[in-house]
Amino acid sequence: MQPMPAALQVTTQALDPVPVDAAAPAVAQAAPHAQGIDMLQLVLHASLPVQIVMVLLLLASIASWVIIIRKKKVLDRALREADAFEDRFWSGAALSNLYDEAQKNADGGMEAIFEAGFREFHKSRQRGSNDGRLQLEAAQRAMRATASREIDGLEQNLEFLANVGSISPYVGLFGTVWGIMISFQGLANVKEATIATVAPGISEALIATAMGLFAAIPAVWAYNRYATKVERVSVKYDAFSEEFSSILQRQAQAD
Repeated sequence: MQPMPAALQVTTQALDPVPVDAAAPAVAQAAPHAQGIDMLQLVLHASLPVQIVMVLLLLASIASWVIIIRKKKVLDRALREADAFEDRFWSGAALSNLYDEAQKNADGGMEAIFEAGFREFHKSRQRGSNDGRLQLEAAQRAMRATASREIDGLEQNLEFLANVGSISPYVGLFGTVWGIMISFQGLANVKEATIATVAPGISEALIATAMGLFAAIPAVWAYNRYATKVERVSVKYDAFSEEFSSILQRQAQAD
């Protein structure tokens, strides 16, 4: 058998498979390491206008959460106190006793509405007015004014939540647009623009949009929920005022 030509031997050696153990280190070195998003570094390396936008959104988010927590306590207490006073009112207790308790407690809410209406009703009678209609109208005016003040107190700071929920996404979008604009301006001095060149600047800019949504979503949710609760309290106050007016009307007619 004749020996294999030298050229064919070289070709055969080039086509031999590379051992798996020898190729693994090279593949491992070529594979990119997965890296998580470093939010702090993205914020610190952002441009000054974008950083200002992020600070404003962070402050708005903190203020929103403070209002959300406090408003929850206030509305829950208002509903709880309204239910408790309605139970006492319809338990058959004397109106004069309830009036004395309301003057001592001065907690506000439905109890304050009752106290204002009962006080004005008796003031009208003490002034010598024998017209039951005038007595009732005085009590109703006092109850409407007190209910308006109570509802106004419950609605306090809800406007801030509405503003944060509607404005924050646009503020974050402004920071994103500004950051992307700065990133593309930086490409003017680069001969070959690649995704690796643009990606860091765009990532920094998109953080502003994310923070805008982070501030807006809880504020919108809380505003819708608390506005519904305020409406429930307002309906309770109106219903009680009408029922109490009927009682005062019957009392004025009996006298």
